[in-house]
This record gives sequence, C-alpha cells and structure tokens, in this order.
Amino acid sequence: MGERSKSHLLDLLLAALCLLGALRPNVCAAADVTAGPFFACDVAANATLAGFPFCNASLSVHERVEDLLPRLTLKEKIGNLVNNATAVPRLGIPKYGWWSEALHGVSDVGPATFFSHLIPGATSFPQVILTAASFNASLFEAIGKVVSTEARAMHNLGHAGLTFWSPNINIFRDPRWGRGQETPGEDPFLASKYAAGYVKGLQETDDEDPEKLKVAACCKHYTAYDVDNWKGIQRYTFDAKVTKQDMDDTFQPPFKSCVIDGNVASVMCSYNQVNGKPTCADPDLLAGTIRGDWKLNGYIVSDCDSVSVLYYDQHYTKTPEEAAAISIKSGLDLNCGTFLKEHTLAAIKGGHLKEEDVDKAIRNNLAVLMRLRFFDGDPRKLPYGNLGRDDVCSAANQELAREAARQGIVLLKNDLARLPLDATAVESLAVIGPNANVTVTMIGNYAGPPCKYTTPLQGLSANVKNTLYAPGCADVGCIGSSLQLAAATDAASKADATILVVGADQSIERESFDRVSLLLPGLQTELITEVAKVAKGPVVLVIMSGGPFDITFAKSNHNISAILWVGYPGEAGGAAIADVIFGFFNPSGRLPVTWYPESFADSVNMTDMRMRPDPSTGYPGRTYRFYTGETVYKFGDGLSYSNFTHHLISAPKLVTVPLDATHACHSQRCLSVPMADSGCGAGPLKFDLRLQVRNAGAARGSHTVFLFMTPPPVHGAPKKHLLGFEKVFVEPSGAAEVAFSVEVCRDMSLVDENGERKVALGAHVLHVGSLKHSVSLTI
Repeated sequence: MGERSKSHLLDLLLAALCLLGALRPNVCAAADVTAGPFFACDVAANATLAGFPFCNASLSVHERVEDLLPRLTLKEKIGNLVNNATAVPRLGIPKYGWWSEALHGVSDVGPATFFSHLIPGATSFPQVILTAASFNASLFEAIGKVVSTEARAMHNLGHAGLTFWSPNINIFRDPRWGRGQETPGEDPFLASKYAAGYVKGLQETDDEDPEKLKVAACCKHYTAYDVDNWKGIQRYTFDAKVTKQDMDDTFQPPFKSCVIDGNVASVMCSYNQVNGKPTCADPDLLAGTIRGDWKLNGYIVSDCDSVSVLYYDQHYTKTPEEAAAISIKSGLDLNCGTFLKEHTLAAIKGGHLKEEDVDKAIRNNLAVLMRLRFFDGDPRKLPYGNLGRDDVCSAANQELAREAARQGIVLLKNDLARLPLDATAVESLAVIGPNANVTVTMIGNYAGPPCKYTTPLQGLSANVKNTLYAPGCADVGCIGSSLQLAAATDAASKADATILVVGADQSIERESFDRVSLLLPGLQTELITEVAKVAKGPVVLVIMSGGPFDITFAKSNHNISAILWVGYPGEAGGAAIADVIFGFFNPSGRLPVTWYPESFADSVNMTDMRMRPDPSTGYPGRTYRFYTGETVYKFGDGLSYSNFTHHLISAPKLVTVPLDATHACHSQRCLSVPMADSGCGAGPLKFDLRLQVRNAGAARGSHTVFLFMTPPPVHGAPKKHLLGFEKVFVEPSGAAEVAFSVEVCRDMSLVDENGERKVALGAHVLHVGSLKHSVSLTI
C-alpha cells in the first residue's frame, strides 16, 4: 500500500473517530481531517447492498424500516439504543453519532460534531434569549434555515452528524436559573412560536416534504425542568411538584407546539422527576402524551446519562435492569449514554423486557435516519450534496447574525432622548467595563467557534476613533482588588460620552449553576455609580447577560442617561451594539422575561414550582402572567427612538359560543364551558382584530405589536397573557395595518384546577399597548 493510500486511510480513521466523539475536539481540529461523510447503503463501494430493500430510496420509510429491522440481531439492536450507535458492517451500516448540538449555531458541544482547519468555525447567532426578544417569528425560522444549511455542509465534509439536540424550550420560570439564557423566555406562547419556527427552519426541506428532513431537531428538556444547581439542590435528584393546571397551561404548551406545529423529529426527556416520577420513565408523559396525544413522528431521547441517573442517583428502581426496562417500556427510544447498551440484554433475560419492546424503539430511530436520507447513499449526490466549505460562515450568514442581535437588543431607558449618539459629534468615547472587550462571553453556552468576533470595543471604536478603554474590573466577578476604578473614572471624565458594558458571563450563570442573587456581581454597581458620577458626557449602561438583574439603582440614577440589555449577542454583538447606540438601527427588542427586585430572590424559594400566587402565605407567583409583586422591568418592556401609536379598526364586541340545545348552561349560570361541549371540535370559531400602527416620530424603524388578553377571573386565570405578536416596519409619519386572527377555543380558553381546558364566558379584555377592547363570550 502506498504512503498516499495509508495517509488517506488515516484521514478516514481520524474522521470516524472525531465524528463519533472518540477523540477530543482539539485533536480533530489539529488533524484538519478532510474525509467525506459517513452513510449507509454505499452501493458504489459494495454493489451487493443494492439488493437490500432498506437501501431502496423509492420505497416508503415504513417499508424500509420493516425490511431492515428483522435483519438485525438482538445485540445489534441494543447497540443502536445509544447515542454512539453500533455499526453493522455486514449490512453496510456504519457507526452513527446521534449527539450534535445547534442551539444558536452549529456547536461542538456534542461529540458528533467537530471543527478543523477545513471548517474552523460556524456562524454563531445571539443566544436564544436575545433572539426571542426580537419577537420576530420569521427571524426564528430564518436562523434555523442558516444553521441547518451549515450543518448539512459540515456533514458533507465529515464534520457533523444529522441529528441536532436543539432547541431548549423550557419556560424561564425563575430569574436565577443558569440555563434561562438558552430559552425563549417566560411566556408559553412565545416559547411555542419559537419552538415551531426554529424547528421548521432546521428540518424543512426545500420541497417541503414532511417525510424528509434536512436535519433532525430535538425539543428539550421535557418537562418542568428549570432547576440546575441552586443552594445544593441538583437537577439530578430534584422532584418538581407541579399541579395539573400549571403543567398544562405553562410547562407543556411549548413541547406540544414543537411536536404538532413544528413536526419535530425528537423530544428529549429531562433529568428531574415530576411529581415523584423520572420524566424518562413516565409512560404517561412519553408514550401517553408525546407519542399518543401529540403523535410524535420521531424518537424520544434521554438527556445524557439520565437513565443512569434515575437508578444511581434517584434510586427509582432496585436494579439497573429494571431501570432499563421501565425507560424503554415508557417510550424511550434512545439513551444518551451507555446504560441501555450495558443493561438491556440482562433486562430481557430477566423477564423485565421483551425484544418487541426494543423493536419499537429501534423502529423510531431508524425511521428518522431514513427520513434524513442516511440510508440513501452518498449525501453528496443527494439534495444538499452541493453544500460545502463556502456555505459555512458566508457573508450573508454573518450579516444575519448581526441583524438578529440588532433586532433583539432592548432599550430600557433613554432620558432626554440622549440616544442615539451622533458619531460625527462625539469626538472622544470612553468604553468601560468587564464586558467591554469580551469575545467568548458574547456567544453564551452551547456554542461552537464562531466565524469571527466583533467585540463591543471594536464595534464602538469603529465609529469614534478617539476611544479610551478601561476594563474597570479584571473580570465580571469584580471582587475586591479586581476593581480598577481610577482608570475608569479618569477615562469617563475626559470623554464626550461613556459606554459602560457590564453584566455576566458563564462564571455567573450556566448549566449546573444557578444564581442566588439578582444583583450585579461583585463591585459592578460601585463601578457604574462612580463612573456615572464623574462622567463628562452622557452615560450609556449596557447589560450583557442571559438572566435579568435588579438594576433599580441605575434606572433611578439621573447620571445614567440610557440603559440597554443586549443578552449574549453572538459573534457580531459589538457591531450590533454600536449600530443601536449610534442610531444606524432603531431598537425594537422587548424583554422576554420579567426583571424582579432582589427581594424576590431573598423571599421566594427557587424550587417552588407554583405559577399562581398564594395570598394566604404571601407567595407572589411567577412570570408576568401571575406575579403580583414589584418589578424592575416588565415582560414586553422596551423603548424605541420613535413613538408608535395604535388605533383600532375593527373587532367584535360579542362572540357566541355554540352549545347543544340541551346543555345545562342554557338553564343555569355557567362561568365556563368544557372544550368538549363548546363546539370547538366542529371547526375553528374565530374573529379578526384589525388595527393601525402609526409612527409619530422622526425615526424609521420596526415596532413590536403585542396582543394580550385579560380573561374573566375564573379558574385562577392569569392577569393577562400573550395571544399574538407581529413585527411591523413603519416610516416616519407613516402607518401600517396589522391583523390578528383570534381562535376562541385555542386563544381564549383556560386550564382549570383539574387540568381540563375550558372556554371562559364573560368579558375578555384585549390589550394592544394602551388600547383596550372588550369582547364578551356568551352562549
């Protein structure tokens, strides 16, 4: 064998090991492997495979799966219950790594994806919480499309799999949660829209064939998961006590939408228990709800090692064989980890499980791979086969990352309209703060290497050449001796304007680490206050973080002219921040979470899962829908450089809900009607609300239009909840018409105390800004 052939084989071996996570990412990057993708049914290399029906792309997915399944031995089946799936060489099936991540760009967190000199990075969009703040459903899907295109390109180059365990659509219930940054926020409607939009962007093929997948998405972490590590309480053993009402009107809607509206290919069950049962071993949650009620067309995967966790940490079963059996029988198809590979055979031999149970799981896994064309031969000869290196980090993709950050940035304060700054009039600029010149901080967690970085300092100094930089603190912890106050105050006292960039990073909030305080870390408050006190010109405070902070001191400080929240803004964050500050972009982002005062953290236990307030104990409830306490900023808050007004064009005042003539509510007063009795199954009962949005200011820009509803006070109804949102662009002195279609059964129903959805009768108040309109539901 020649040296060139040996080298090529070595490249293939390295690529295989990298794709399956057997080597560290830095080794893969250094190797600069250029091997092609891994796929089944390589007829060109082995002509005998053409005789297998499962390799025949003209057959249906069902026919192909049913042909392949009986060809597998029990050992081979068990080897395909785990994320590092076993190869079956005799059938032309290579090993496959199921675990890739694409939370806000292709990531190398999952071992089935890696970067090298060939593909050194991928477009890193803003962390999800900031993208959600755009309230732009078309943007959610557009980002998903770009991410899936880059993922497919990397797959063609042997750098990624096809199954991506994203997005995270848990409700950001508590402001201290370290992973709230990964989510679309606290509102179930927003989270549902994000889930469906991003999943469609990832999965939908150009021909929109629902039986084909561009890549396979996965909605996680199912369900009621939002405690990682708070005061020693770990996600691995936390038992979330959730009422039926809270489960069905808060925690479940995003997952339901992900499966039904997004047609997601996978759902991941979480580490925690819900009401005493591990989610990955609860047949009601998995087989009953996801696959039964919602009709999942795909596979259910465990969070990594969560099957092991329910045995070793939660002690839910007496033996590992019982843990393997109860997970598979409950509806789990794939184990991230090795537990099922190690214990499933013994579970069958011990009588806890049947091979037919394993077959159900394998069918679901194989069907997804079939839909991904993994069994159709070389992907470079199939749709998306032309994608390659030039399709990753393209100029258009990088510009979308910048646009996404601009659309999400939220202007929280703008005293005397000091923003935007005039770049031609500001001759000197002080840029201060521990996040002023950061790179990795901007991309948050679950990120891969980006195409490039533009830091806040770089973005701002591109507009004002005379820029004075002082970090103010050695890092965001800003503890004790790390405070560098003298240089910071000196710069601010000399500059025409001062930009303070502070907040958090992954040392403050992250997976496996929840906060205990809502105050800015360390001495950041002192840094901000002292700099603002001596600043020569206007002071702009920029908060870079995933979760909210109590910045009441800055909100009320007249020395601070403006406040921006920029989330973790992605690779182009610095450019986007500068675009907003200097007026090249009119801010239109709105807060996707409530900003609570520090007293909330002092008095409310993070592990209390109740959404609704309890006046008898002083418990204030959670999120804008139920919370009764004081806020620093409210859900949906955000300012613009312009002034937008809303004017109602048309909406009904009375809507009649059809009931059978013999229904009891015709002869007695009813506060609500069960969905089953309300005629909802006969077709959508709906009406339109039409309004005009006017731009009364001098700046052109987009405006986020919210439609909220306050229902009648029955069944512990929310104070108000979001029914819809639209992003509309309006020129100065211009107007645009916005229409919302309201489906009564979907949008104006409530979940009662027993978890049953009902249509509330009486006055429902619709809100758009300061505009209010009452619609009465009657029978």
